[in-house]
Amino acid sequence: MAHLIAIAASQAGPAHSFMTGEALRAAAERLGHHIALSVRSSLGAQGGWTDDELSRADAVIIAADMAVDRSGLPAARLHETTPGAVLADAADVVRAALARSGAGGGTVAAHGGPAPAVAAVPAVATADVARPLRIVAITSCPTGVAHTFMAAEALEQGAQALGHTIKVETQGSVGAQNALTADEIAQADLVVIAADTQVDRARFAGKRLHATGTKAAIHDAAAVFAQAAAQATVWGDAPAAGAAATPGAAPAGAAARSTERTGPYKHLMTGVSFTLPFVVAGGLLIALAFALGGIYVYDDAHQGTLGWTLFQIGAKAGFTLMLPALAGYIAFSIADRPGIAPGMIGGLLAGTVGAGFLGAIAAGFIAGYAVHWMNRAIRLPRTLDGLKPVLLLPLLGTLVVGVLMMMVIGKPMAGVMAALTEWLKGLQTGSAVLLGVILGAMMAFDMGGPVNKAAYVFSTTLIASGVANPMAATMAAGMVPPLGIALACWVFRSRFSAEEREASKAVAVLGLAFITEGAIPFVARDPLRVIPACMAGAAVAGGLSMMWNIGLQAPHGGVFVLAIPNAVNHVVLYALAIAAGTGVTALALGVLKRRVVVA
Repeated sequence: MAHLIAIAASQAGPAHSFMTGEALRAAAERLGHHIALSVRSSLGAQGGWTDDELSRADAVIIAADMAVDRSGLPAARLHETTPGAVLADAADVVRAALARSGAGGGTVAAHGGPAPAVAAVPAVATADVARPLRIVAITSCPTGVAHTFMAAEALEQGAQALGHTIKVETQGSVGAQNALTADEIAQADLVVIAADTQVDRARFAGKRLHATGTKAAIHDAAAVFAQAAAQATVWGDAPAAGAAATPGAAPAGAAARSTERTGPYKHLMTGVSFTLPFVVAGGLLIALAFALGGIYVYDDAHQGTLGWTLFQIGAKAGFTLMLPALAGYIAFSIADRPGIAPGMIGGLLAGTVGAGFLGAIAAGFIAGYAVHWMNRAIRLPRTLDGLKPVLLLPLLGTLVVGVLMMMVIGKPMAGVMAALTEWLKGLQTGSAVLLGVILGAMMAFDMGGPVNKAAYVFSTTLIASGVANPMAATMAAGMVPPLGIALACWVFRSRFSAEEREASKAVAVLGLAFITEGAIPFVARDPLRVIPACMAGAAVAGGLSMMWNIGLQAPHGGVFVLAIPNAVNHVVLYALAIAAGTGVTALALGVLKRRVVVA
């Protein structure tokens, strides 16, 4: 058995540092070695080693892409690599460190020896981004809350560590913040878009552009910059001096763009991100109407009252526009601006024929792909090309999706939607609990990833159909992981480091606001224990919420929407469901996690 010392430090943020450290720990233990680990991040230094462990160390591994303090470390036994190499094959890194130490070699910098295979990876990436660059970036996620700003922070920290200049525009739930100016875009060497939704790129015509997702930026910003420097392609055509771009015209770089898409999931998430404000506004106005005029406020007997008026605004305007927005922006994500009109009209028709959100989703994809195909297939003289985005594409796209919705798919979709709605409304207690358990477990499985978003979209789109129980279960479950972790940090203090206990205060606030992603740093540190604990608590919260027939009219807001009259129909029971799930997660963490050994 060998004795190892390791330092894990990533400029991408604490989560990446913790993941690197855990990968090294797991690999060393799997190979039968002892390892003393220190994780360095913006949260400080966690872990460490004793003087005895340092003197007995057969090798010292530094897995870092940022500056770390090496004072007191034996240069002859140092092995340097990167977080990316560790996450790719941690066992190979451990073996290489022991082999290098056994040969008596030091670091490449100290002795000029040949670099080991694992150290060759970052050299290529470093060469790609060696020259300081002026970078502009945009981050955006479907809900415009956690991932949007986490990605922005990671990009800023990564650029600073690499010596680049960067400005990041966040397109969140409150609109664009830190907006890029035309002058900043003109001077930029590189454009990076880290988004899970469609972002309008017209202003970047003629600039080198690289697109990726928010998670890639959060997990390894340095790798994103390296990939961007090597693979970025010129977006569209640089506009001629004094010439205005044709509205909605497809850029010449459309072929390059097709390789950047992540498929139907991203298009659906774009539609959802634009739909959420309609659902929030409509749902809360309906709740206020019920609070003012009672459950039958929509009757003609209440006509002219404030409650009746608020119901008309919420139900007849807010919820009516939800389906056109969903379909329109799915089509926009696929076909850019020419797809918006056909998509919205298709979504409105879906509501008219009773096809609901399923019909709107179908209309959005039909309109988007139809317009995208026609934009490529129709060839006009250059003098007439401007007619495509303002006349031909909206006309033909609307014709296709309208005829299909009214004559082919509308009625079957309406039948499916009616059956789904009746099934959900008629669920017996056992089936309802099972649905809540499934939705809850999905919400905690990947903390804002595709599985989480699938449960969220399913529940959100049902609100307009009068089925609000799944939304209550989903939001309760989404609040549990950060709240359960925060409670565990307070109750089972020995299972968490001082830095984690301090960070748990902010995590608790994020949980109260229904920002599940607040749990990500803790998940990255110990995923095999934290994820099952979070899923157990979230499943309990979701199951109890469905069992108690709790309905929620707002798709976001956490505990802050509970103060709005009738936003939740059983406030006390809802709070109990969240508390029960939080307690289960905290207890599971107390059982599963090991005591922290303080060096």
